[in-house]
Amino acid sequence: MDLVATLQSELETLRSRMKELESENAKLSAQLSNCSCQETKEKGNGSVLKNGVLEGHGKKKNKLRDLGYGAMMHHSKRYVALKVMYFGLRFYGFASEAQMDPTVEGEIFKALERTRLIFGDKKELQYSRCGRTDKGVSSVGQVIALFLRSNHRESRGDNKYPGENSIEESCGEIDYVRVLNRVLPNDIRIMGWSPIPVGFSARFSCLSRVYKYFFWQGNLNITAMQTAAEKFLGEHDFRNFCKMDADNVHNYLRHIISFEILPFNESDKADQLMIMKIKGSAFLWHQVRCMVAVLFLIGQGLESPNVIDLLLDIERTPRKPQFPMAPEIPLVLQSCEFEGLKFICSSDTKQSLNEHLEWECRSYKLQSAIFHEALLNSSCIEIDNNISSNYTKKKGASHIPLLSRPTEPSYEERRKKSDA
Repeated sequence: MDLVATLQSELETLRSRMKELESENAKLSAQLSNCSCQETKEKGNGSVLKNGVLEGHGKKKNKLRDLGYGAMMHHSKRYVALKVMYFGLRFYGFASEAQMDPTVEGEIFKALERTRLIFGDKKELQYSRCGRTDKGVSSVGQVIALFLRSNHRESRGDNKYPGENSIEESCGEIDYVRVLNRVLPNDIRIMGWSPIPVGFSARFSCLSRVYKYFFWQGNLNITAMQTAAEKFLGEHDFRNFCKMDADNVHNYLRHIISFEILPFNESDKADQLMIMKIKGSAFLWHQVRCMVAVLFLIGQGLESPNVIDLLLDIERTPRKPQFPMAPEIPLVLQSCEFEGLKFICSSDTKQSLNEHLEWECRSYKLQSAIFHEALLNSSCIEIDNNISSNYTKKKGASHIPLLSRPTEPSYEERRKKSDA
């Protein structure tokens, strides 16, 4: 009986404590709803509650977290676009559907959940992305769109673009860029955000996309490559310049707006770093890397610029010749262009963002300097011809012209096989 009495006493104590927590919960919620700037400084430990995220340190930080403070928000939301930068070296592409980790999208959603900027079913977020970059590909201008938690009292699904916003509409909103960048890994950064109307789609509202491909000039004939690149301009059927997905893609017409080959800087070095800058309305799977690969063959003098005309003529060349794509690491999605879209962030956040990017630049320059130092030191190593390395240099394989190579199945053959 003593045990039963003890348990009943403890139960009453827990019930009393639950009522106290519920009361404290209600008070905090009321204080937050009456605060226009969403910023509360806690006395004693220097903690700050700003834009719905607790900063600082001390016991109250953990206490509020345990109380589920993020869940106490009114759950008002707004539809926003986020501009995303990422260095793709360690990622298995942008999209997370491939069941491979890590992905850029997966890391972003971890950050969104950790900061409690999203809630409810993922389908309700109306999520869209501008592009699905491959494994190893980077971006400084990817764009995604989705509903995020907002500091405004009412949900905003009829947003105007930033240039049309009133001061009252922007005042007191969550600093999405700062909040997310505090928890994202160093190789992913949110560059800015923009309110958008409900009908906006990061994929289908995009007017054009710009890719850049970095490469060393070496002995490449840049003039021949530029002549060939200009043949891509305009609308063409690019089925011979992509990885064909006949089950899901039935239209291979794409419009290339511009294609330039330029020096990356004004260096006088013999081996100049160059970029290919390609602007188009949309691109097929692996299209840019296939175009670049053929241009490299032309730059080496292995193919004529006229091979572009033949590959774009699907009646004369209905099947794509087999050739390897250009490497993925030098490819960057530079920008995605939308009508009326202007990305914004606070001045402090912009400064922090610039400092982070500058730090990353300096870090990679230091790594480059170390390898350069090793290269210089290698000149001190003497060669001893008496040492046998048992290595015979392989003779380079002779080039097989593209149009003489084995070919992949045509679109019609793929569809026929799929329907069988």
